[in-house]
Formats: sequence, structure tokens, C-alpha cells
Amino acid sequence: MTGSSLQVRRVAGALGAEISGVDLAADLSDAVIAQIRQALIEHQVIFFRGQTLTAAQQVAFGARFGPLNIHPYVAGMAEHPEVMEIVKEPEDKVNFGGGWHSDMSFLPQPSIGSILYAVEVPEWGGDTLFASQAAAYEALSPGLKATLERLNAVHSANREYSSAGQSAQQRKSMQVVEAEGMAGEAVHPVVLAHPETGRKALYVNPAFTERFEGWSKRDSKPLLDYLFQHSRYEAFTCRFRWEPGSVAFWDNRSVWHFALNDYPGQRRQMRRVTVDPLPVPRPQLAAAS
Repeated sequence: MTGSSLQVRRVAGALGAEISGVDLAADLSDAVIAQIRQALIEHQVIFFRGQTLTAAQQVAFGARFGPLNIHPYVAGMAEHPEVMEIVKEPEDKVNFGGGWHSDMSFLPQPSIGSILYAVEVPEWGGDTLFASQAAAYEALSPGLKATLERLNAVHSANREYSSAGQSAQQRKSMQVVEAEGMAGEAVHPVVLAHPETGRKALYVNPAFTERFEGWSKRDSKPLLDYLFQHSRYEAFTCRFRWEPGSVAFWDNRSVWHFALNDYPGQRRQMRRVTVDPLPVPRPQLAAAS
């Protein structure tokens, strides 16, 4: 497989591109992986059609971009714990991921990206929406940008994975552990500079951001609510219609996503791997003399 066979077609103004001419199950060259990484960085979310991936092949592809995350609250596949099966059975009322969020922002090191593969999709409905948080940041006034760049925000899985949280709701084919009293807090800059491009993006989301550091939840709520409303403005978004064998790969450092729950009585089965950043090396202690 050579890099020249890839075709990249932009799908929306703010973010998103569809890539053809590549078999993700193949043993891809470093040059092709570099092209895919560059497309992800440039377009923030990239899509592939007509793929046939086993769980092992999805793991192998994801691992080309970094170490894979094992979700702390959702059980992965027995033989591949890095692979989360996201299933909504016809009798399930609540879907997984049915709200704007950035995957894993509650961890101390935010994930690089998520790779979602469609195994079975409903006849209609079940699309996923994506929103560019880089575009959202760039549309803010200079004064608000300056204010936000001085702030950090506190993220936690407590609310989303508590007994009443959207993500912790019982589903027939998913095993989710409630995080009540278990989840800690992670602090991240409200404005995150992309480590590979330097492009700035908002890094707060309705699912996991609880408050600004040093602020109460009450004081934080008006500004957070404004940012949450602003960040999903239609001009910052794109929408993906799934087919069996479709793949979406999005950059969690600058993208929100939202899985629509508009297909009652139908089954939807997806597989997800999440790419973590490389571990930060610990400083070496000087040897005692």
C-alpha cells in the first residue's frame, strides 16, 4: 500500500474528511500511517467506508497511533480488553454516548483520539454528530479568549457514571460499573493548545467538566453553560451517516461528539478503541555519591 493511493475529501467547513483508497486491516506502511495521522490533525475527524475489521485488526490499527486505553468503567471484550463494544439492543431506551462530550477528559492525560467501527447499524437513524472545539474557540471575542486562557477546569466521571448518569444506565449488552464515590478529578486548561499543531481549542464538555478550578459549581455554571451552548453551534459541526464497515477516527483534544438516539426498536453495534498519549517520562533521580 503506497501513500499515493489515499484520497481525502473534505465533508464540511469546520471539520471532517472522508478517506478512500486504504484497507485498514492491511499491514500499512509507516508512510500511510503518517498520511492518516496528518489528515486527522488537519480535519479533526476522518471517516472511512467499506472496511472489514476484526477486533484484533482494529486493535492493531489503533496501536499504530499510540497506546490503547482500557476504560475504567466499561468492560471491554474478554479477549481484547482495549476494545469497547457499544451496543444498543432494540429494547434499550438509553444509548451510550448520547450527549455532547469528549472521550476520557476525566483522566489526568486526555486521550489522543477514538476509533469507532460500525458492526451493525439501524435501517435509519443512529448518526453521530461532531463539533470542532478549535472553531468554537476561534469564534470567541478576544477578551473572552484572554479570560479563558488563564483558567483551568475540573473534570470528573462522577456525574456521568453515577447511578443516575447517562453512561451508567443499564443496557442489555454492555457491562458498566458505577463510579459513585470512586472517580477522582483531573484538572486541564480550558484552552488546550494542540501538541502537534499549536492550534488552540476549548477543552470543556457538558458530560465531564464540573467547574473551573478555584471556582464553586454555582459560580462556574453561567460561563460553562454559555460555552457549552456556543460550542455546539451548527457551523462548527458535521454529521456522519453510518454504514456497516464504516470507521470514524476523531481527535479528542479538539472535538466533541454526540451519538443520536433516534432509532427506537432497532439494534446498533459498534466497536471502539481509544488512543492514549505516550507516557510522560519520569525524571531520573541522580545517583547518590
